[in-house]
Amino acid sequence: MRISRAATYAVLAAVQLNESSASPPIPCSQLAQLGDMPERFLLQVLRSLVNEGILKSTRGVDGGYRLARPLSQITLLEIVEAIDGPVQPDLPQIAGLTPQSQRRLAEALGDIAEDAKKRLAEVTLAQLKPAQPVNNNLAKARRTG
Repeated sequence: MRISRAATYAVLAAVQLNESSASPPIPCSQLAQLGDMPERFLLQVLRSLVNEGILKSTRGVDGGYRLARPLSQITLLEIVEAIDGPVQPDLPQIAGLTPQSQRRLAEALGDIAEDAKKRLAEVTLAQLKPAQPVNNNLAKARRTG
């Protein structure tokens, strides 16, 4: 299974927002700067998270993003599916395999996808911490942004 770059950015942005939950909404530009992420791409990611009810957005001069609920209630599965769509097997049609072999392959890949979903659902974003304290970086980003 492969996690997209967009899903990785979504996880990082959510963790950053949690670290600054006591402050006003954080603009996309500051999140992008903090996480060294491309701002235009991150904006699309954040919009998807808002549409899925993971983040809330506020418009205007003092606008930005904040978590819609605590990180302990947001799983990696929710983030991955909000960004990449449902976790499901990619079933290749391999020329030369019998129908029975194709079914076995489909079952194996289906089992792998179900296991991945289960494992992603077991990890909440509260279990993930940023490599550097975000509050210090956020203050620096606000001064330079």
